[in-house]
Amino acid sequence: MDKILILEDEVGIRSFVNINLRKEGYEVIEAGTGSEAIEKLQTEKNISLALLDIMLPDMSGIDVCKFIREKYDNMGVIMLTAKSQEEDKIEGFISGADDYIIKPFSIKELLVRVAALIRRVNKDNDTKKNNSIDSPPFLLDPNKRKLFKNNVEVDLTPTEFSIVKYLMVNDNQSLSRDQILDEVWGSTELYDYKIVDVNIRRIRNKIEDDPSKPKFIQTVWGYGYSFRREV
Repeated sequence: MDKILILEDEVGIRSFVNINLRKEGYEVIEAGTGSEAIEKLQTEKNISLALLDIMLPDMSGIDVCKFIREKYDNMGVIMLTAKSQEEDKIEGFISGADDYIIKPFSIKELLVRVAALIRRVNKDNDTKKNNSIDSPPFLLDPNKRKLFKNNVEVDLTPTEFSIVKYLMVNDNQSLSRDQILDEVWGSTELYDYKIVDVNIRRIRNKIEDDPSKPKFIQTVWGYGYSFRREV
């Protein structure tokens, strides 16, 4: 049973989401403040996903997201917020969020997105189908969900790992944003291209020698991205 943390200071919303997640078979942990959420993250084991409100009485959900990314890279993160400005979404993604849902939201859409992210978090467990990809200076090990550059591990979120894996499996091919959305997020209807672009930017900051002049993940202008092996 997958365990989900809900960080939401509005009791009504938190209870409503809790009830519906439990109906889907998830184990749910609740927190009403950022500090309470951090305490639960440190004491509860095997949390698969966190739903984080941004506007909180003690700290921003963005700060909680950053804490998660520093300590628990394999945990999925979905931001729940009333903020709808483009810069707010980008800030959420840059802080390490995998997804972003604007209030008020449809509970059906939330459950779809939760299920999709849980699948990404748990995706690479079939060792028979996931052989390591050796593409110097990179080594990607799907079974351990790890990427190494020059034998040094690169910390990736579940979404970032799924993107890198998809690009490396299809190296030297031009993959459209639609293809990436469908493969990684499981939908081209619930998400826009910005979520792909922001995640690619984060990945480049982690793996490129010079992110402003990427040589591994290259942009196919007006289309998508391509992973290039080092010559």
